[in-house]
Amino acid sequence: MTGASTTSGAGRALRAPAIFGIGRNYADHAAEMKGAVPERPLVFMKNPASIIADGEAIVIPPVCAEGGDQVDYEGELAVILARDTRDVPVDRALACVAGYACANDVSARWWQREGSGGQFVRGKSFDTFCPISAMVPAGRVGDPSGLRLCTRLNGEVVQQSHTGMMLFSVAQLVAELSRGMTLLAGTVVLTGTPAGVGAARTPPRFLRSGDIVEVEIERVGRLVNPVRAAAR
Repeated sequence: MTGASTTSGAGRALRAPAIFGIGRNYADHAAEMKGAVPERPLVFMKNPASIIADGEAIVIPPVCAEGGDQVDYEGELAVILARDTRDVPVDRALACVAGYACANDVSARWWQREGSGGQFVRGKSFDTFCPISAMVPAGRVGDPSGLRLCTRLNGEVVQQSHTGMMLFSVAQLVAELSRGMTLLAGTVVLTGTPAGVGAARTPPRFLRSGDIVEVEIERVGRLVNPVRAAAR
């Protein structure tokens, strides 16, 4: 497999040939961002080079000074595929999953909305913008449709939900993404974030140097990353 790598605390690496993200997959997040609830999965991609591991720093690059404060957290369940997958039906889709991980779909909001012609990819793909924890095998997690998810910023709970609230389940996402398109073994699917992101707060609360972001998911584990600004 090719692509960027992430290492667990034990130093083992996962390789991701591609990262697919799903937007507005929780109705409460769609509402807080003043977006319509999608009738089909809203799909974007992130650069695999954006992956970092548990404990590594989310680095806010100088390019994110353009557009003002904007770097946001999004706690999510990540799905890692076990094999090349194409045209898999929903009822067999979970058999294609190797395991699950905690993820943070870090997003530069101005770049996401305005800086790239309305396309999400640039604002989601800066280096260090995809922290992912060590993978837990699918058999140890079991049913991925009812896992409690919590994101904390400096110890304060900012997102709290469970995966049963997703509009499109893990099985539905894998089946839909694989229609007519081969998903290579090791592909990561980020399944969307619930309400509570910094951009939707009053006033907005974007990430800044010195912050610590934690994403914890039942039976999957915990992902912890400090935040720092890049030297100019």
